[in-house]
Amino acid sequence: MQPTINNINDLIEGCRKGNQRAQREIYNRYYKAMYNTAVRIVNHSAEAEDIMQESFLRAFEKIDQYKAEATFGAWLKRIVVNNSINAQQKRTKHEEVSYKDYLKNEVSENEGITSENTQNKKVKLVLKTLQELKESYRICLTLHLIEGYDYEEIGEILNMSYANCRTTISRAKESLRKKMMNDEK
Repeated sequence: MQPTINNINDLIEGCRKGNQRAQREIYNRYYKAMYNTAVRIVNHSAEAEDIMQESFLRAFEKIDQYKAEATFGAWLKRIVVNNSINAQQKRTKHEEVSYKDYLKNEVSENEGITSENTQNKKVKLVLKTLQELKESYRICLTLHLIEGYDYEEIGEILNMSYANCRTTISRAKESLRKKMMNDEK
């Protein structure tokens, strides 16, 4: 077995040359984080897996467009976020009936969050309550609070003005706060 390539720039160059070993190494480094991002947006494990796979394929196809203006992980995450939002919008547009996957792919309330904070009951409550918000609020708060995007980036991703984005996030936070207060009663 050959040793892994450690330098991300070497991996990217390998991907540009079609090196499958480099692609596999990048996949292994980023798949968990990209899955977690997708599942927080689409709120369905199997769909998040599909989005993650499609995003990696698109990234490898478009690797020549990566200009190193941001980290590779941030560039890849942007692809995942855009694919996740597109999938969510298509589902909403077609008004598919939602269902629970009673097999192994059911998403737990805090799946995707891997920090030690998940042991904290308050964090678990916040994550659970976040999933109960209406879709637009859940997506905006996920992008802002969990994924770390600022208002301008979220506005660009969701095709909304800066002011509308700030208002939506403010209302989403208020909705989250009210739901949490009601749950505590």
